[in-house]
Order: sequence, then C-alpha cells, then structure tokens
Amino acid sequence: MNYSTIKKAVTCSLIAALGFTGAAQAQDAKVFGGRSQYRTWSIGINGGITTPNVLIGGSNAYGRKVGLFEAPVREYYGINVRKQFSSWFGLQLDANRGRIFTHNAEGQAPEVLPTWENVNGINAQSAETDVQYAVSLNGVFQFATIDFLRRENSVNFYASVGYGLMAFNPVGYTNNDGTGTAWDNKGNWGESAGDRELKGDRDYTREAFVPVGLGLKFKLSDRVALDLGYTMNFVDTKSLFGPVQGRTSNDKFSYTHAGLEFSLGSKDKQDLTWANPVATLYDELKDPELRNEVDALKQRVSALESTVQALSTDSDGDGVADKFDKCPNTPAGTQVDGSGCPIKFPEPDTTALSTGSYPNIQFEFDSSVLKTSSYPTLDQVSSDLRASGATLTLEGNASEEGTTEYNYQLGLDRANSVKNYLVNSGVAASQINVVSNGETKPVASNATEEGRQLNRNVQFKK
Repeated sequence: MNYSTIKKAVTCSLIAALGFTGAAQAQDAKVFGGRSQYRTWSIGINGGITTPNVLIGGSNAYGRKVGLFEAPVREYYGINVRKQFSSWFGLQLDANRGRIFTHNAEGQAPEVLPTWENVNGINAQSAETDVQYAVSLNGVFQFATIDFLRRENSVNFYASVGYGLMAFNPVGYTNNDGTGTAWDNKGNWGESAGDRELKGDRDYTREAFVPVGLGLKFKLSDRVALDLGYTMNFVDTKSLFGPVQGRTSNDKFSYTHAGLEFSLGSKDKQDLTWANPVATLYDELKDPELRNEVDALKQRVSALESTVQALSTDSDGDGVADKFDKCPNTPAGTQVDGSGCPIKFPEPDTTALSTGSYPNIQFEFDSSVLKTSSYPTLDQVSSDLRASGATLTLEGNASEEGTTEYNYQLGLDRANSVKNYLVNSGVAASQINVVSNGETKPVASNATEEGRQLNRNVQFKK
C-alpha cells in the first residue's frame, strides 16, 4: 500500500468515525443526558524509545531488515490532549520530539550519498535523525468500555490512526556506532539538493506522516490512568535518515512508550473514557428513586381498589356506600358527610388560588414523572379547585440541557402530568389550562446544577 492510499484510508476512517459518533451521541443526548454528564477532556504525558522499524516488517534506510528486538533505540517523548466524543471514540492531538537512530548492522557495503554542498560521495554507515517536533491529529478507538459483566473496567484497549507533520534533520556518520560525521545539512535546508527542492526552514525539513498505534490503559484512580502504547509512523519521504541512494519505499519508525493520562473537569462527573454504556442503561432504567415512586403508586392503586370493593354499592351516587348511607336518595351533586347526609360548607379559602402561593412541582432531569413528595401539594390544589370551581393555568418549565424544541415538549409533558393527577382526583378538566415555557423562563441560573434543578418545574398561575 503506497503513502497516498494510506492517507485516503485514514481520512475516510476519521470522517466516518466522527459522523457515526455524532449520530450515536445525538441519540444518547435524548436518552441518557449526553456528554454533559461526563468529563470529556484529558491531557497526557509520555516517554519512551524509537526504533527504525515497524511490526509489519520491511527494510530500514540502510537496506537491512532489522528484527524487532535488535534495532538500535533512542529517546522520544511528548504530550497529548484528547476530547472524548463517546464511550468508544475520541480525537487526540499529539506533539512529540526526540531522536531516531539506524545503522548498517551487518557490515554490508554502505550506500553512497548523493553530492551535497561540500560533500562528495561520502559513504555513511549509520544515521541519527533529530526530530524537532511531530504533531498529529488522531482518532482513538476504544474496545473494552462495553461490558455486561462489570459496571466499570479498569483496563482498556485502544487503537489509533491519524495524520500529522514532522520537522527533522538527519545526520550521517562514517562509523557504524554513530561517530565520525559524514554530513550534516542543518542550516542548509530549503536550498536545492539534486533534482528535489527540499521544503522547510534552514535547520529542519518538514514532511507529513501517518501514525498507526495500539495501546493499553490501566485506571489508577478516578483522575489518573497509565498508558502503554506502540505506534508505527509512516513518513512521506525516503530521506528520514538522509539521502540514501536506491530507496524504493518511504521511511518508517516506531515509538514504544509509557505515560500518564489525567482526566479534566468536575469531580462530580464520571470520565467518559471509562464509562460503560451498559451500566448507564441499567442505572437509567433501574433508578432507585423512580422505582420508589412506582412502588408508592402501586400502593395507592391497591388501596383504592380495596376501597372500591368495600364501597361497591352506592345507589344515589353520593360517594357513600348504601350500608353506611343514613340519608339515601340525596339529589345528584349534593355534597354529603360521612353518613351520606347533606352538609353545608363554609366559604372556601381561595387565598392560595388568588395569590399563587402554591410551591412549584419539581421534576428530575429529563423526566415528567411526578415525585411522591409532590402529592400533598397536588392534593391541596385539587381540594381547593373542587371547592371553589376556579380555573388554574399550569406552566411547564425545563433547564437548558437539550434542544429548544425538546425542552418545550418536556415542559408540556410535565404540565400534563400535573393536570392528569388533578383530573384523576376529581377536578374538571375544563378548570385546568396547560402551557409550556420550555427553557425560556428560568427561575434560577442554568450555570449551576442547583439552578438547573430549580428550573425543572411546573408553576401554578391563576
């Protein structure tokens, strides 16, 4: 595979990964709250060694096929910044520098360098390349975040591929051990060399490269992870180790490293790098508070069914079973006491309805399910409405997470949940109006979690 084909494959892979991640994350934003509930930025440092060979084989710049464990090594180090877009994909910016060394280990006849300024056909036995910088943008694919057996893994496998630019200066040596300088073009880059116009500043030349890597991460704490990796770097030049004659393929080198990665962001949020979607799904669907509310509703339904059974016969429809009704055949609509006899109520207290002093009904994030703690307020509103015959407007509200359209519908759903409760308790549907403000009328700042919680409400308006 030539270098042009590699570049096309890398570009297509990154575009496809970004598109799929965007679509998947848009769906996650509706179901699980999206990336806002996670830490998504991290920064890392690393260091290790370079070798003039790669796992997939091929010869080095001096015509010899170097084994994986017999290649000469040099130091290399760098930093990186990553943005995690989902539990399996992120984009990472890497910056490295260091050295790469190669030599004619077999003692075979060295190749002859072409004529450079002040250099006339000098034979080189070895070369060392000084990398001023190597900067690349990489797509990082994780493979161990989805787990049905454990809620969270402490070990994560990943692969990466990217595209970048490196600045370097190779120095040739007449001896096999990197001694006896044959040539050094530092200070002369940018000038003509043979038939090829070398681009760059005068101390370093620049070329594009494609990094392809594999790695393993170990979670050391909630903030820190150990990163062990191996990266093959395919450089778009045959002169990474100097202008060696007779090269038929572009140069390449590998970087084996160890490093530390630090998660950035709020300590109250989970790191998306280690988030297990299966555990998130379980938590969302098996939320303890939601389960408690469902259990409370079941108990209320069971109690109501028992009451209905006990009061199975009510001939005059006054709400008192015949066996307890001391005043049978009361006119329809007559309000009666516990004995079934008509009673006269004092004028209802409509202070709350006129002043709007009922407390707001609060909701959980992305939910329109009523909390059991709201029932006393709703029961009081129901009693007042049934007694006074007044009308009431329910205004549904939402915090700013999600789109404007989604939050408008969420506010409407919340207001309708309150209306359904009141109607089921005996309030006429015509007494209740429902509107949604969506995210447009917050009662507190959306910049804090406390403010966002207060903004997830239904308000009573006369």
